[in-house]
Amino acid sequence: METMFGIAVDGVAYGMILFIISVGLSVTLGLMRVVNLAHGAFAMVGGYIASYAAQEAGLPYAAALVVAVALTVLATLPLERLLYRRIYGSANELAQVLLTIGLTFVIVAGINYLFGPTLKRIPLPDLLIGTVELGPKAIPTHRAFVIAAGAVTLLGLWWLLERTDFGIRLRAAVDDPAMAAALGIRTERLYLATFALGTGLAALGGVLGAELLPLEPYYAIRYIVLFLAVVAVGGAGSIFGSAAAALALGIVDTAGKYLIPSFGEFFFYAALILILFRWPHGFFKGRTA
Repeated sequence: METMFGIAVDGVAYGMILFIISVGLSVTLGLMRVVNLAHGAFAMVGGYIASYAAQEAGLPYAAALVVAVALTVLATLPLERLLYRRIYGSANELAQVLLTIGLTFVIVAGINYLFGPTLKRIPLPDLLIGTVELGPKAIPTHRAFVIAAGAVTLLGLWWLLERTDFGIRLRAAVDDPAMAAALGIRTERLYLATFALGTGLAALGGVLGAELLPLEPYYAIRYIVLFLAVVAVGGAGSIFGSAAAALALGIVDTAGKYLIPSFGEFFFYAALILILFRWPHGFFKGRTA
């Protein structure tokens, strides 16, 4: 029972990290039709900035997190205007892949040059160290914090895209950009805001998940397959699909590593294959919630 409880807690926490990072990619791919393989690099940049802010600048954890998200968004906005805007809705997916994977290699090389090849860590505050009592069981405080952050992100995104004027305008701009522009909707600003939202979520996940997905220069290349798997299983553009996929894959992967550690990530990819065999278009294809 202790093992099963540990699998459940660690699996849900791991799944929530995958969700926070991947849902930004899902929104970009599902709503803006861009295969952004540099998304993992944005998560890595957020984590590295937070590590520098906490260890070198001496900022507290919360301040380092805010600074990391804000600076990552500001650093990537010029990329949206100069590069991504040229490929929105492009039928040439190969051009999207080549552009974004090339950007990934540039970012990886820059991180390796600036920060070196060693692992980086983000010191946790005393508030997130220790355990939280849940009846007869206790779970690590950081795991509880990550799970709560994932739940807040899920509900916040659902509200933003389904219950606000921004979400209505965004869906209209995605469905028919020409008609939306004719009605006075500033589609370029909507796409910029959506790109910033996705990048901010990537950076947030990179910071919160540093304990589970260690920060190193090849983070963007090592983990992008995990993020793409969540999007593929959940369905591009679906918030709840991304959450369901991330939790399912996270729990399966954690269980496999607990019970048969020598198999590595075998169970993650086996589950991915089985799920896509049953639902080839993902759990919630074409739905934003």
